[in-house]
Formats: sequence, structure tokens, C-alpha cells
Amino acid sequence: MPTDLLKTLTYLSLHLTIGFSVAYALTGSIQVAGGIALIEPCVNAVAFFFHERAWKRREAARPARGPLAA
Repeated sequence: MPTDLLKTLTYLSLHLTIGFSVAYALTGSIQVAGGIALIEPCVNAVAFFFHERAWKRREAARPARGPLAA
């Protein structure tokens, strides 16, 4: 298995475990915690998509700079 895929899967597992644990600690409900742990990463993925699009628009609108410009 490629390292980047393995890292992605382990990070996903960590994210879901932490999300479930925090939601369960706050609500005491396995069902609610499970729902939050599954829904939250999906919402984050959609938010990240639009975040990336906004940054690409910003970068495209920037005037071209030379290689030494910061």
C-alpha cells in the first residue's frame, strides 16, 4: 500500500475516533456521537473544496511576479 494512502487512512481513523469520542463525551449518546463522527468529515470535505476554489481564484487574480518577489 502506498505511504500516502496509508497515511490518509490512518488520519481518517484518528479523525473519526476523536470526533466520536468528543461527541460522546458531550452528549452521552452513541447514536448522536456516531452521526456527528460520520457527518462532520463530510461537511469538512465540502468546505475544503470551496476553500481551495477561493484560494485558486485569489491566486489567479494576482498579478504575475518575478521569481524573486515574495
